[in-house]
Amino acid sequence: MRKVSSGLKYVFLSLVSIISLFPFLWMLISTTNKAVDINAGKFKIGAELATNFQNMLINDVDFLNSLKNSAIIAIITTIFALIISSAAGYGFEIFQSKRKELIFNILLLSMMVPFSALMIPLYTMFSKLNATPLRVIGLDSLFSVIVPSICTAFLIFFFRQNIKSFPKDLVEAARIDGLNEWQIFFKIYMPAAKNTYAAAAIITFMNSWNNYLWPLVSLQSPSNRTVPLALSIMGGGYTPDYGMMMTSIVVATIPTAIIFFVLQRQFVQGMLGAVK
Repeated sequence: MRKVSSGLKYVFLSLVSIISLFPFLWMLISTTNKAVDINAGKFKIGAELATNFQNMLINDVDFLNSLKNSAIIAIITTIFALIISSAAGYGFEIFQSKRKELIFNILLLSMMVPFSALMIPLYTMFSKLNATPLRVIGLDSLFSVIVPSICTAFLIFFFRQNIKSFPKDLVEAARIDGLNEWQIFFKIYMPAAKNTYAAAAIITFMNSWNNYLWPLVSLQSPSNRTVPLALSIMGGGYTPDYGMMMTSIVVATIPTAIIFFVLQRQFVQGMLGAVK
């Protein structure tokens, strides 16, 4: 009876895996077919991969430039978000203050505000920066996408929850040895919390790489388009080249897939709150 039960579980899990992987498999096969074959529902490997890849490179959308813009935004956002959010989470947990919890609860309440409600204030603020010496981070610049994402309430909450498992005795011992708070943070906490940083890096990078709504509003020049904007334009014509689109989607998926598979072990441990 136990063998039958185990067999049914494996059959069920296999079916779920096939259903989950089918869209990705169909996307990979579609990169080798023409748009007309994809529209006809052809599920067979074709011989158009090189043509689709070439069309992706010479397309008016300038997909390679979009990849570069998305990479710049995602990398800078991830680096600054990890440093700033982890420092904020560390401060909320390590340092004592009477109003600390009040401020933290207000910060958590901000997570309940939908981003669509913030777009108009953000647009107004960044458009006004264009008339100031800070126009480098004003509207229609890559930094107008980076700045709102370098510190989020979710990441601060995430780091604070993981810091709860960090041994506070190490902090006290480091203070006795003469280390200041920044030295404790960079030399003791950060190396010990590498799993937490890996999990946060994956989440932040993927969110930044796939961000569509705010770049659509803030980035107005074709030279500043990101990958989601370029893919949207590819599919917006009367006769979209689905073969080229699928090839572009596969290429756009590669960076996030690489980062996830490289850091997947640390990601699981970081989500579980493991601190070594």
